[in-house]
Amino acid sequence: MHLKIVEPVEVRPSERAAHSSQSAASPAHSHLRVRVDGKFFRLGEGKFYVKGVTYGPFAPNANGEFFASIEQTIRDFQQLTELGANVIRVYYTPPKWFLDLALSHGLRVLVDVPWNKHLCFLDADDTRAEAIRAVQFAAEACASHAAIFAISVVNEIPPDIVRWSGGGAVADFVEELVSAVKAVDPSCLCTFGNYPPTEYLKPRNIDFFCFNVYLHQPKPFENYLSRLQMIADSKPLMLGEFGIDSIREGEETKCEVLSWQIELAFRGGLAGAMIYSYTDDWFKEGMQVTDWAFGLTTLAREPKRSFFVVQRQFYKAPYFPLTSTPMVSVVVASYNGDRTLEACLKSLQELNYPSYEVILVDDGSTDRTEAICKQYARVRYIRHEKNMGLSVARNTGINASRGEIVAFTDSDCRADEDWLFYLVGDLLNSEFTGIGGHNLLPPEDSWVAAAVMVSPGGPAHVMLTDRVAEHIPGCNMAFYKWALNEIGGFDPLFRKAGDDVDVCWRLQQKGYSLGFSPAGFVWHYRRATARDYLKQQQGYGEAEALLARRHPEYFNWVGGSQWRGRIYSPAKIGVTMGSPIIYHGSFATGFFQTVYSPGPSLTLMLVNSFEYHVLISLPLLVLSTVFRPLLPTAIVATLLPIIVSSIAAAQAHIPRDKARFWSRPLVGLLFFLQPIVRGWARYQGGFRAPATRIRKRENLQTALLESDQNDFSISEYWNERGLDRTEFLSMIIERLDRYGWQHKVDAGWNRYDVQISGSAWSVLQLTTVSEALGHGKQLLRCRLRPTWTWFAKAFFWLMLAAELTVIGFLGRESSWPYLLLLTLPLYIWFLAQDHRNLQRLIAVFIDELASEMKLKKIEQK
Repeated sequence: MHLKIVEPVEVRPSERAAHSSQSAASPAHSHLRVRVDGKFFRLGEGKFYVKGVTYGPFAPNANGEFFASIEQTIRDFQQLTELGANVIRVYYTPPKWFLDLALSHGLRVLVDVPWNKHLCFLDADDTRAEAIRAVQFAAEACASHAAIFAISVVNEIPPDIVRWSGGGAVADFVEELVSAVKAVDPSCLCTFGNYPPTEYLKPRNIDFFCFNVYLHQPKPFENYLSRLQMIADSKPLMLGEFGIDSIREGEETKCEVLSWQIELAFRGGLAGAMIYSYTDDWFKEGMQVTDWAFGLTTLAREPKRSFFVVQRQFYKAPYFPLTSTPMVSVVVASYNGDRTLEACLKSLQELNYPSYEVILVDDGSTDRTEAICKQYARVRYIRHEKNMGLSVARNTGINASRGEIVAFTDSDCRADEDWLFYLVGDLLNSEFTGIGGHNLLPPEDSWVAAAVMVSPGGPAHVMLTDRVAEHIPGCNMAFYKWALNEIGGFDPLFRKAGDDVDVCWRLQQKGYSLGFSPAGFVWHYRRATARDYLKQQQGYGEAEALLARRHPEYFNWVGGSQWRGRIYSPAKIGVTMGSPIIYHGSFATGFFQTVYSPGPSLTLMLVNSFEYHVLISLPLLVLSTVFRPLLPTAIVATLLPIIVSSIAAAQAHIPRDKARFWSRPLVGLLFFLQPIVRGWARYQGGFRAPATRIRKRENLQTALLESDQNDFSISEYWNERGLDRTEFLSMIIERLDRYGWQHKVDAGWNRYDVQISGSAWSVLQLTTVSEALGHGKQLLRCRLRPTWTWFAKAFFWLMLAAELTVIGFLGRESSWPYLLLLTLPLYIWFLAQDHRNLQRLIAVFIDELASEMKLKKIEQK
């Protein structure tokens, strides 16, 4: 990346005045404290982006404080205001006069608390207590002061110390230090200064992530910020230190590096960045340091050229211009969503993006949707007279859209004002076809919604790398319109859910990739009651049944989805039992020390599945009434899901301000019920699979073949036209699309060309091959291989389990229960007939198409 260096020209007075009008120094904000707001900070009603520098420590002043004199501090703060800084980071607890001066100049202060972190502090009670006292003293000295931006309870713990004590123990101690601050000043933001050698430390109760990063090449710097965004997940991320030495690197290089570092940080969606440091004046370990020059000013506070480069970039930040601003159509599909629709539409009216439209598709609502929409003149309102389903509604929005990009959110979401700015910016700065972002719990949502958020089955993004996504949730996603048109939009088969998963998979099967924008987030209201949550999971289960027929390669034999990437969700995907493994580097000297966390235990996840209850716990309970020795085993089998659900509830990360006494019991209950409700709905969806239109293709020719004993598995056609095999397949696929027959085209990973759905029980895999016979003549062969659907397989095993249960319960008293086993061969015979019928219908379909293309069929002997 090549970024032009800004010439050392001071900011014009008009620009400075405009900036000052939004400064933290305004009287309306002088008494307010900065708070966390999603992935960013907020001061009052406006966003607060940290643009800061480190300050000191200096040689002790007349009072023995590691700060400059009051007179020098005033001059420094005036210069920092000229720089455009709004936060300074200090490494000692500041006196009150310092905080008062900072606030009067519109500056907030990030306080790093010093204590003996270089010692094995967890090995002795006195060193632990000393650290806690230091943090408590800082919290008491700064309590409730509006100048305090945040307290960092420790900065850069040496990696060998962390390895010695254990990463988990150190993270727990950082949490203890944060709790000590919160006990004194509950509204004070807390963090700790982390850096690449200990990036794996993730205390749960910090308010935001703060990293010191010294990388002087654009691509590694940008890549590492993407990595840190994945580590920070749904919390704000800011750079606590970054900079470059003028002596060793030169002032010209320093200007260039700081320029693109600031731009990349804010383009990457960081909540702020702090340069190390304000001045070359630095006092450490009892002496003045003279062999380095990281400062933007000299020892005498004379501005260097880099001062003006940073000044210019700070005044631009955070909204560095996008490469272009293509028209975006925001589509909201709503069905009886009036409870949250007003908040949604209001947020969409206030987006910080110059060229967009909002389209509300009312999918046959019977509530106040139309009346609410009329209050927003800029919203284009389209109504379906009856409920057509989510996919059809979104397709209506696509067809009506005027934008080059189509973005989607739901009526139970409200968008951050910079949602499109970051979403579009990250899409334009990549080769992605589509992009998504976080969906966060609104702060005003209820404690029940918070419990629902950490329960399984909610909308989540799935990441293959720090940037590339496998899935982006439908409540926050955007695609190029041409890509949606290329795949035919959303599949109308998906009425309630699953449409976003289907679109993501189909785009990836076309060879396109999806991305993730960590800063492009929406607030997503969760279900307000446990009943609504379980009803939602029922809909997801029905959608899974449809997805399993559409994309069987993504599902296991019981219909559970299988993801290649890592699922990022507030909910526990399963119970984690193993310990993480950390790569420390040789002798714990690695600059990047990475943690490899174990995945959730698959075995324990199975005990909460619907299949476990039907195949194991229920049969054991029934059998134990007859065979008493089985009772202990049956009790253990029944208790296992309850125990696993309780462990998952204990491991859940419930927001501190939403936690109630009954929050974890509710999470445990939902964790227990969700797989049952969703699994049962998945099987119901499979059983109630809509009759395929293929069955309606019965005609005189197919009927005449019904009693034919010929083998329909192979069809051969003589090709003298030079017709390419792929052209023949394209014609088959085009005709399948025209008839509306469910099918799946090989994406390169399968041993078939097209898979055609016949019913809930049967699918047929079509494979073709062309034998070249010379002189432009070919033999085109088609193999039609029917197979069981996942539902047919699961139904077989469920039926077997049920019959064995009945036999175990009644088999001692009578022999008739054993006759139930005869249903198994009958079931297999039924499936064989269903397979043959599907083969027959598809064989005739291909014969008709081949005849249209002047291919001669070779009759089987």
